[in-house]
Amino acid sequence: MSREPPYGIKFGSNWQVSARKRDVKDGKLEDAVREAEQIKAFRDTWELGIHSYLSYLRDRLLVARELLTESGSCFVQIGDENVHLVRSLMDEVFGRDNFVSLISFDKTSSSSMEYMDGVSDYLLWFAKDFDLLKYRALFTLKSERTMRFLELADGTRRPASRAERQGLESSPAGARWYEVGDLTSQTDSSRARYEVEFRGLRFPAGKRNWATPLTGMKRAIAAGRVERRASSIGFVRFADDFPAVPLKNNWGDTGTGSFTEDKIYVVQSGTKVVQRCMLMCTDPGDLVLDPTCGSGTTAYVAEQWGRRWITVDTSRVALALARQRLMGAKYPYYLLADSEKGRHKEQEVTGIPLPPTPTKGDVRRGFVYERVQHITLKSIANNPDIWEGMTRQEIDEAIKRHVDFEMLYDRPYEDRSRVRVCGPFTVESLSPHRSLAFAETPEAAGRESISQRAGAQDGEGPTFEQTILDNLRKAGVQNGRTRERITFATLDTHAGLHVQAVGERLGGPSGDAAGRATRIGVAIGPQYGTVSPQFIKAAAKEAIKDGEIDLLCVLGFAFDPQATGVTAEDGVTVEVGDAGFASVAGERQLGRIKVLLVRMNADLLMGEDLKKTGAGNLFTVFGEPDIQISHPDADSVVVTLKGVDVYDPTTGEIRTNDTGQIALWMIDTAYNEESFFVRHCYFTGGNDPYRRLKTSLKAEIDEDAWASLYSTVSRPFPRPESGKIAVKVINDYGDEVMKVFEV
Repeated sequence: MSREPPYGIKFGSNWQVSARKRDVKDGKLEDAVREAEQIKAFRDTWELGIHSYLSYLRDRLLVARELLTESGSCFVQIGDENVHLVRSLMDEVFGRDNFVSLISFDKTSSSSMEYMDGVSDYLLWFAKDFDLLKYRALFTLKSERTMRFLELADGTRRPASRAERQGLESSPAGARWYEVGDLTSQTDSSRARYEVEFRGLRFPAGKRNWATPLTGMKRAIAAGRVERRASSIGFVRFADDFPAVPLKNNWGDTGTGSFTEDKIYVVQSGTKVVQRCMLMCTDPGDLVLDPTCGSGTTAYVAEQWGRRWITVDTSRVALALARQRLMGAKYPYYLLADSEKGRHKEQEVTGIPLPPTPTKGDVRRGFVYERVQHITLKSIANNPDIWEGMTRQEIDEAIKRHVDFEMLYDRPYEDRSRVRVCGPFTVESLSPHRSLAFAETPEAAGRESISQRAGAQDGEGPTFEQTILDNLRKAGVQNGRTRERITFATLDTHAGLHVQAVGERLGGPSGDAAGRATRIGVAIGPQYGTVSPQFIKAAAKEAIKDGEIDLLCVLGFAFDPQATGVTAEDGVTVEVGDAGFASVAGERQLGRIKVLLVRMNADLLMGEDLKKTGAGNLFTVFGEPDIQISHPDADSVVVTLKGVDVYDPTTGEIRTNDTGQIALWMIDTAYNEESFFVRHCYFTGGNDPYRRLKTSLKAEIDEDAWASLYSTVSRPFPRPESGKIAVKVINDYGDEVMKVFEV
């Protein structure tokens, strides 16, 4: 499990507004978040500064601990500002005995601070149960030039020159680098106290004992692994004895900068950091959870290394970025241990034949990894095949017969004849709800969020609904296509469950033919969250029951992608385009009612300091994609995306018939009215993940077919047996809208 909570408590430091603009500055209004869910998250998390933040984090860590398997790990990435506080908090949640390590890692190649540059962040690593922790040791390959001595091809030994150690001169052909290490230990054993006779001299153990009994010492001498140093003797370690160094808790090779790794999100983690955490604590097929999706780095890395993954975020921008990143990714195809090619490679690497068995391609059996030999004093001292008088070749062969190996879990063998892209994944959403899952006591179960408590304490302050209605009276509702506006002559509260107000708009060109005042009902969706189809249906039924409401305006900060799927069968005619202001008398007489979906500007949640949007753009018609269905022949279908109304919350502008701000659009070519399955996916605008994928594939491809993936016109597909298709459009701000068509 990986968590990446905010590093500080600055308003704009942990999100971004658009999928295309990563540069976010604190204090700049245009960079402030414009998603209702994140505004609430910020208020409830930071209202009391670090105190409310730690309370927020503790609740989630408690849930994280319960979700972990007994051998699982939890990593929290944090900056130096709060690392000491979060360490104390995790001690409380997981227990001090389950602390594993505090890892520092470089986050950037340079920094500019007033005093000392800060270029590091930290990983707090805790286990669910320290004694049951799953751990796979990682290694970094070391340079042989860190050693000080050379053994030449003829067996003579000498110190390496400074130029040889610095790489300015090549070492002689056939030379082996080595170092002389300690041959003593603190082992308390009478078998390890003796005098060693070496080249006519006798060497006592001294204050410490020898690291091996006398028989083992004789084998080390016979193998040429003992060398005199000053007044004692040492153990000769060649560079290829163990050409790797165990990974420690100071990672200096993880910086993300202009010359290291591209960043697409404001608080994006480096892939190397996430990769190491994942490889140390999981195996292929294990499940990884990241509750703070961001740019989707955890999901991206998990997909590469064969781990199952779940990632969560309140930001629609983050989810749009993650989806683009995964769909445009290319991964190496690692050799599976449970495959014919993998078994063949395993036999080749180990030299040991494997018994015949059927293969199923099960990723949970792991990959075939590179490995390095690990020759130690112990392996030589206990080697029964070493005796005095052997040649160098015979000694080396005897050592290799009994050598141990270390798996390099970050270096699996690749099948370079195959290319792998991201596998299937789902994107799911939850309806807004108050969470009581974190409560541990009856008292805690009834607690309110900080923003809710503040509103209750201010008895004279306006409620959320009152604030919306006050602004609606002044601003009216703007239509993005025709620039028309609904202006209210009156707007009074209404004692309904879903319909909170009813107003009048004077008749005329947009009213009925008799000039009667049009009565408009107003249903306000949730303060934090999306408006669901069920809410629209319930509000419409309430408006129909009233009998005098001609048009129902459903207001929301965000709408469920299926909100426009409410049909006449539900007694509703949904309008999201410029026809929404047309006469509705005929519809009312048929026992149906027109519904206009109206998007509320998130500035309505943010107070006067952030209300920079013009009053006319506080309430705008929710944009619907303009879709054209055509049939090249009797059995095929082509979908054309002609445009969509896109509201830009950073400027307050509405772009009409604009495909440049669409992040991607998808088609379910056989919609079953239950779930949306992505069978076609196309990108438009400035981001083209498929182009990057095309470049990285470096293979011969059909240029015309590839170009069709970055288009507003779909590839032809057969008519579905279900008779229905669904089209979903997502803009750069993460807003989704879905339409269902009969074909």
